[in-house]
Amino acid sequence: MTAQVLTLATPRGVRRILTASMLALSLAFAPGVLAPAQAAPESFADLAQKVSDAVVNITTSTTVAAPTGPGPMFPPGSPFEDLFRDFGFPPGPNGGPGPRRSNALGSGFVISEDGFIVTNNHVIEGTDEIEVEFFSGRTLKAKLIGTDPKTDVALLKVESDKPLKFVKFGDSDQMRVGDWVMAMGNPLGQGFSVSAGIVSARNRELSGTYDDYLQTDAAINRGNSGGPLFNMSGEVVGVNTAILSPNGGSIGIGFSMASNVVQKVVAQLKDFGETRRGWLGVKIQDLTPDMAEAMGLAEASGAMVTDVPEGPARDAGMLPGDVITSFDGAPVKDTRELVRRVADAPVGEAVRVTVMREGKSETLLVTLGRRELAEGEAVPAAVARPQDAERDMLGMTVTPLTPALSSELGLSAGATGLVVKSVPEDSEAFAKGMRAGDLIVEAGQQAVATLDDLDDRITEAREAGRKSVLLLIRRGGEPRFVALPVD
Repeated sequence: MTAQVLTLATPRGVRRILTASMLALSLAFAPGVLAPAQAAPESFADLAQKVSDAVVNITTSTTVAAPTGPGPMFPPGSPFEDLFRDFGFPPGPNGGPGPRRSNALGSGFVISEDGFIVTNNHVIEGTDEIEVEFFSGRTLKAKLIGTDPKTDVALLKVESDKPLKFVKFGDSDQMRVGDWVMAMGNPLGQGFSVSAGIVSARNRELSGTYDDYLQTDAAINRGNSGGPLFNMSGEVVGVNTAILSPNGGSIGIGFSMASNVVQKVVAQLKDFGETRRGWLGVKIQDLTPDMAEAMGLAEASGAMVTDVPEGPARDAGMLPGDVITSFDGAPVKDTRELVRRVADAPVGEAVRVTVMREGKSETLLVTLGRRELAEGEAVPAAVARPQDAERDMLGMTVTPLTPALSSELGLSAGATGLVVKSVPEDSEAFAKGMRAGDLIVEAGQQAVATLDDLDDRITEAREAGRKSVLLLIRRGGEPRFVALPVD
């Protein structure tokens, strides 16, 4: 199959892209920046020769079922029957085209002498047969060991009568913007091909929870998917996965999943045939500066807990409104970092999680569950727009949640809070993301059930000299914190 094509980039992503030409110019005119070890190599030939035996082309075959329903009907002996066959559509049982085989191409690399091979999940997804071709021209049938769609990684296995040449993973965290890299693979089905470039950026996010891509300007095209990105020592520092392109061809913006992510996934696929990620059991969001100010925190660092459903965190005593500042002894900068570190932690391991609660630091001992088992749980019913008594507060019109409204909205019998009736589009509340139908369940990290409760929390925030009050809201059953100005 082919490399995924990303046709859009967010403005933030575009602003952060450091192109190869800009970097090359800046390094060329910075005296003393380039040590001899980082100078451009005279040739990549020795490196290509060293690793080529471990890089493979992957061909997949899939049976495409015949379309259902009647196809074109021709009288027996009609010349249209022959014409229909001449264009590759032999009549099926209903007179239409029958089942056919579909082939696709990709790349991969051998990671052990006994025949384990890494590639992309999208290269082999839904296929019936997988064939691996080596640089020497030798071909072997491959068996699928396991896949992880979240990181787009797949592990294959071939049986060989002699040990295979293989490559090792390198440390992707050691790669710097500007370091030379070399990509190998099967672009556009043209066979083994080498391209070279530099690391253009690190820690790129595309669309996945566990994304950690190296961006490179080494040419990556359709068919390169699953192939390795090498450092100058011949170690794999990335798996070529996607490109950013308006036309499907390389324009110098390619993405390789970092080896430090791939290694952990591959180890689990090899041991279990599936991934087994740690699960903390919380819903979180990034802490913004105004939220930190509203809580009296010195800096906006950590992950804000918005909800604690049944699970490991609740069992350990974690509460909504806690700010996770440390996980397993290391500081937590934001939600992305926390998610990745929890996923990397072993299932069933007891870890120390430090939280800030009401201005004080507390350490909880949490025994992690398994994320794959926890996914797919039901979420609370969605919240609709209510109509009842109201008051204008914080730039919104809010109304209490009465038992009748609770029943109408499909909420649980014990649900409490205030429902946002309307939010003017020119208000600060609207700019912060508040919308009609939001259910306010906490203000100032205290439960609110009446309009007076919310009024008291606003007054307390003003008297404490704070510019904002922190609200916990639910929308469509999902919790979220929002800090709104009290003036």
